[in-house]
Amino acid sequence: MKNKMLIRSGLAALALMTVASASHAHDPDEWYVGGAAGIVNGKKPTFVPAPARGSADNVGPFRKLVIRGATLIDGTGAPPRGPYDIVVEGNKITAVTQAGWPGLPQAKGRAPTDADYEIDATGMYVMPGFNDMHVHTPASDKAPDMSYAYKLWLAHGVTTVRGVPLADPVVASSEKNRSAANEIAAPRIFNYQTLGAGWDGGPIDSPDKARAWVKWAAAHNIDGIKFFNRPEETPQIIAAAIDEAHKNKMGTTAHLSQTGVANFNAYDAAEAGLDTVTHYYGHFESLLKDGTIQRFPSDYDYNNEQHRFGEVAEIWNQTVEPESERWWDYLKHQKEKHVTFDPTMNIYAASRDLMRARNADWQNLYTTPQLWAYFQSTRDNHGSYFYDWGTENEFAWKKFYNNYFKLVNDYKNIGGRVTVGTDSGFIYKVYGFAYIEELELLREAGFSPLEIMRSATMWGSQTLYEPKGMAPPTGVLRVGMLADMVITKENPLANLKTLYGTGHSRLNPETNKQEMVGGVSYTIKDGIVYDAKKLLAEVAEMVKAEKARTGQAGAGPANPNAM
Repeated sequence: MKNKMLIRSGLAALALMTVASASHAHDPDEWYVGGAAGIVNGKKPTFVPAPARGSADNVGPFRKLVIRGATLIDGTGAPPRGPYDIVVEGNKITAVTQAGWPGLPQAKGRAPTDADYEIDATGMYVMPGFNDMHVHTPASDKAPDMSYAYKLWLAHGVTTVRGVPLADPVVASSEKNRSAANEIAAPRIFNYQTLGAGWDGGPIDSPDKARAWVKWAAAHNIDGIKFFNRPEETPQIIAAAIDEAHKNKMGTTAHLSQTGVANFNAYDAAEAGLDTVTHYYGHFESLLKDGTIQRFPSDYDYNNEQHRFGEVAEIWNQTVEPESERWWDYLKHQKEKHVTFDPTMNIYAASRDLMRARNADWQNLYTTPQLWAYFQSTRDNHGSYFYDWGTENEFAWKKFYNNYFKLVNDYKNIGGRVTVGTDSGFIYKVYGFAYIEELELLREAGFSPLEIMRSATMWGSQTLYEPKGMAPPTGVLRVGMLADMVITKENPLANLKTLYGTGHSRLNPETNKQEMVGGVSYTIKDGIVYDAKKLLAEVAEMVKAEKARTGQAGAGPANPNAM
């Protein structure tokens, strides 16, 4: 999705004026939060920071926390093993000790016996906290404040997010710091910003200017750069910014949009040293078989959202055959250059089955009426492009996804790194829930459940911390790591659907009736134990209150089995 050019008042006004001057607001790759349907009471929306963390949904951190008798899925790809006791002191894991043998009673009175807090995880599963590698938080046109997204992420096990950007530079920096201090209930935040955002040095119109902005950004709490391949982001400018970013221990990711991909595709980006390709843009333009530019219809207009998203999938039959020689050469080149793929398949999944996305079980209870209104088709809301979405559109997207699944799975199979990102808040995708859908789509692509967990945990953490020159402190369950964990009653390797906050419907053979099972039980971030069910209940109350306040009904009732 595209960068949010924001108009705010108060603290961030000056900073945002410099963003506007540096980023060329007239460019079609820049979009304002909302649009006609997104304006709140005639005003441009703003980001509303999360309220201070209370105690209603969390406890800790503790001098000593013990999680008893769990089965570990450690994030490395190793098979599950258990039962184990996990000891956390403050915000770090200090012991992981076998607690017995499967099928035998666990010994009573196991050390340590001086815990301040214990979780009986007998029969439960513990994983490292999940990383969402592509997020934006909602502004006031989508939710009353940013905690709406934070709580949904935490409720689905997401303990770290990469904002690309999370919000404007001032707000994103503040929220990053507040999360690090655990002043708010939120995942860890990595603050990536677009080239030129936040400074008063003028447009980025040369490689030297790009390097100057990167140095400025590194000194202003910005962790990395998000490129959009905008017309002013020439290949030379992007290459200079990437080089300078690496010198300053910053990461880089790119949405290689159609406005620049003819001159700078994913092959070119790898040559320039880009760390991550997010979405699918740039991959298939590197694999065209009968030309160098995708064939668009003569009346195509990139600023027409249905053209933009409807036609992009038509590239499916303009590329070389999957697993052909050029296909493998391309993937081997990406791996040689250490490029990470962050496919974000969920955010476009409605394009291949709009009805399913619109009627998802969670829309009624957990989608604010403002966000639901934003999802509806209009000419000026980014990503609400279903003006007349029919069978032929969905046919093309299904064909496109077949190739995209193969590309991502083949890359993983030759040793390329693939991570999990969502880009929620657009196209009927709701924060948290979309993360689990992304896991399911990776399964459809061919990843095994353990490979999916590795992408969600260890590989995500490596991608975030390697540019900093650091060994990742998260992503794996082992002694010395930060205490970021997900605890579930159901085995996610057997059924990823049990991770959805709305749960999974299963027939109880004793009662011969359907019942809801699953959902995350606890998410632990920095040693703080969050009750996922309470977080979801708070979001449901927020949605209910917003419906009453705005007089909007929002999404229709969900499947009764999901209530």
